[in-house]
Amino acid sequence: MSQASQLEIIQIPVGKLQSNCYILYFTETKKALIIDPGEQGPTIVETIRELNLEPSWIILTHGHGDHIGAIGFLMDQYDLKLAIHRDEEIMLSDARANLSGIFGEPVLAPPADRLLDDGDEIDFEGLTIKVLHTPGHSPGSVSFLLDNHLFTGDALFKDTVGRTDLPGGSHVKLTQSIRDKILVLDDDIIVYPGHGETTTIGEERRNNPYLQGILA
Repeated sequence: MSQASQLEIIQIPVGKLQSNCYILYFTETKKALIIDPGEQGPTIVETIRELNLEPSWIILTHGHGDHIGAIGFLMDQYDLKLAIHRDEEIMLSDARANLSGIFGEPVLAPPADRLLDDGDEIDFEGLTIKVLHTPGHSPGSVSFLLDNHLFTGDALFKDTVGRTDLPGGSHVKLTQSIRDKILVLDDDIIVYPGHGETTTIGEERRNNPYLQGILA
């Protein structure tokens, strides 16, 4: 059995906005990585402990408050490193920048150990996670591609796309990101969005009404 076939992915919707936190882990080694731990740190830790996992990294699709709220709690429990795109770095330390301050529930997170750029690669126990810069929802939004798994954050959802009316958002840039970075991928790639259900590139290419103008 290859290491890729041992990979498991757990989706945990957290917080008021039901942001998707993902835990990726290998069934044999128990090595794990966390994507977007937005809230409910104790719930995330409970899952990690139940499976006897050893998390080493938190990687972020973007820095909005509903995607970073449990980072501090998790780092108090585990020896974790944190990665975020360099254009989102300020959101870790500025509650207004990450929008949580604007909505009256300020959230902060520890500083990043690694700042990401488009095309970077993250080694996850011998598997490569490729960083795709997909701005539009926010300036430093990224998607993570691992084999046939794509974690899109708030760029692309099932049957819709991310908001662009928040500070730093751009409809033009989001359209470019989806067209040039996401829709060029194979139809069978599974999409794990920042909110809602999983889907595939093919399903969204065929059924997502927001993509019809891009594909025209």
